[in-house]
Amino acid sequence: MNAKPSAAPSGSSPPLPRPIRVAATLILLRDGADGMEVLLLRRADKADDQNSGASVFPGGVVDTHDRGLHLMCKGLDDAAASARLGVADGGLDYYAAAVRECFEEAGVLFASDAEDKVVELDRLPPSRLEAMRHAAEQGTDALLAMCDAQGWRLAVDRLAYFSHWLTPPGMPRRFDTRFFIAQMPRGQGVKPDGREIVEHMWLKPAEAVSPARGLKLMNVTRRTLEQLATFDSTADCMAHARSLTRISLNMPRLADGPSGRRAVNIEEAAYEEISRLDPDGTGHARYALEAGLVTQLSARVCRVTGSAGESTSAPGPHSYFVGGESGTWALIDPLPDGTAGGEALHAAAPGQVRWLLSTAPRTPAAAESLERLRSSWPDASVLWPEPGDTLDLGGANLQVRQAGDGISTPRALQFLLPEERTLFTGEAGAPAVHAGDELEWIAPARGFIFRHIA
Repeated sequence: MNAKPSAAPSGSSPPLPRPIRVAATLILLRDGADGMEVLLLRRADKADDQNSGASVFPGGVVDTHDRGLHLMCKGLDDAAASARLGVADGGLDYYAAAVRECFEEAGVLFASDAEDKVVELDRLPPSRLEAMRHAAEQGTDALLAMCDAQGWRLAVDRLAYFSHWLTPPGMPRRFDTRFFIAQMPRGQGVKPDGREIVEHMWLKPAEAVSPARGLKLMNVTRRTLEQLATFDSTADCMAHARSLTRISLNMPRLADGPSGRRAVNIEEAAYEEISRLDPDGTGHARYALEAGLVTQLSARVCRVTGSAGESTSAPGPHSYFVGGESGTWALIDPLPDGTAGGEALHAAAPGQVRWLLSTAPRTPAAAESLERLRSSWPDASVLWPEPGDTLDLGGANLQVRQAGDGISTPRALQFLLPEERTLFTGEAGAPAVHAGDELEWIAPARGFIFRHIA
């Protein structure tokens, strides 16, 4: 079996940074006969639009003129809006943009009249409503003039801040988007503009993400719908959003794998490894492990993944090559010969292997198993170091740590590479005693590397 490398293409240069545009999205909710429903709009098919034909929430880019709508916003000033969004100023721009975009795309306007009652647009003659909407689409100033003429104010206090998403690095267009939720106002109907938006639908969130429905959904839309599906009613969802004290940024990462390139979300096991290996979003990192996969974690560390058993490509335990500038390497937990991982291991050797090391407790069976592998690595020595020892790899040091107390369980070893602040934990999993601030990354026996939380 050939090794399957996972590394940046040789000779490639980092892509130029993508410009990031700020945007706002408004998720409209209502309670239907069978539970809470959400409004989705289908975008028109366009050749140069990465969201062509997708079902989306109303929203768009924050316009530089949206700040002019502050005077028309009710129940929230810029200081309070900025504090809610965690920005120095201009937070009210996002609320105003969300209201404006919703009116432009869906014909739904969050506004209050002089008596502080929600404006019911359906009471207006259709021709007048269409003229008002057309005027508002000409720009923010036109919307400002329209509201002023009607004596209306934008009811931004009816919006609740819900989430914050940033498009992954590597995408053709990137958006830093604030998501708001609101209950569909009374006395209004959804009227797509017919240009950008060609269809609308009210669906239960779980129905919207069902494969049977067949909607084209962007990653952020799908993840948001899955979150909305956990609420039984609009009131519950609104109460949850208003109770949030801190909303963290969600930025997916692009990665490759068996199903092709896709966005990997922050809660997925591969996320932190992808962030480390591919910060620019070229997509060469992997979201799935496979038997025989070779991953260059850094110039000093190479990982080879074994199989979970005979006749399977499912991932099993890892071996790690760890080395320094001199080209001398230690091999931690070498995979058995004759397996998918064992064959890939030999092909992936980055240099002379000086030591064969094991994180397992030193038992007769473990020692015999490691000695058998020595015939495959004739220049290597089997070494069982003591906790506290340091192995000089020439430009890098491998510090030996003890896993567990060695009393209640047999003593296993872990190896710290201080130059990378990385700990190879073996099957013990938990960090070694007294890891301290010198540790940033955990390299486990199975799975992806991840950040250490002290």
